[in-house]
Amino acid sequence: MEIEVIPVTPFAQNCSLIWDSSTNKGAFVDPGGDIEKLIAAATNKGVSIEKIILTHGHLDHVGGTVAIAEHYGVPIVGPHIGDKFWLDALMQQSQMFGFPPAQPFAPNEWLNDNDTISVGNLTLEVLHCPGHTPGHVVLVERSSNRVIVGDVIFAGSIGRTDFPQGNHQQLIDSIKQKIMVLPDDMTIYPGHGPTTTVATEKATNPYVSGRFG
Repeated sequence: MEIEVIPVTPFAQNCSLIWDSSTNKGAFVDPGGDIEKLIAAATNKGVSIEKIILTHGHLDHVGGTVAIAEHYGVPIVGPHIGDKFWLDALMQQSQMFGFPPAQPFAPNEWLNDNDTISVGNLTLEVLHCPGHTPGHVVLVERSSNRVIVGDVIFAGSIGRTDFPQGNHQQLIDSIKQKIMVLPDDMTIYPGHGPTTTVATEKATNPYVSGRFG
């Protein structure tokens, strides 16, 4: 799996352009905004977009979804149905954060734990990781040893749990039971900030190493 991280929106949310180098078929994960920037990135890489994938329903991750999906004529996949209330409330989220109005939408497919998503010849494994939001999912791609984690875990930190239906203990459990059991050398692609690895977070993340949480 090839990946280009493209920060979008005033929140510097990491949209991931992913693609299978053998077919040049790809997807956007969490296209939060800056549509022209995202389309240009796919064009420059020669990637044929075949779907949009969402890790969770927060506006900075999904604000550009409908426009991108309509531009390419492709389906929207994810997140877990636990985040339906966030997608239904996109107009309110827009007002809350001062973003351009985002119309509510429903994906073509909700995701569940242990589902798989194909992108070209790639297979993404879906892990349901609630806590930051109840319907948050992460995407594991074994052949390139990478995991796209949205706002579950960051380099040295974890996702917020003070939004509606956030749950700190549930988030810690998701990280320890789903993320920290992945291979130590797997690269983590968070929804904000730099990449990291499972081993680095085991050793240095205070929420995972037991100093907090």
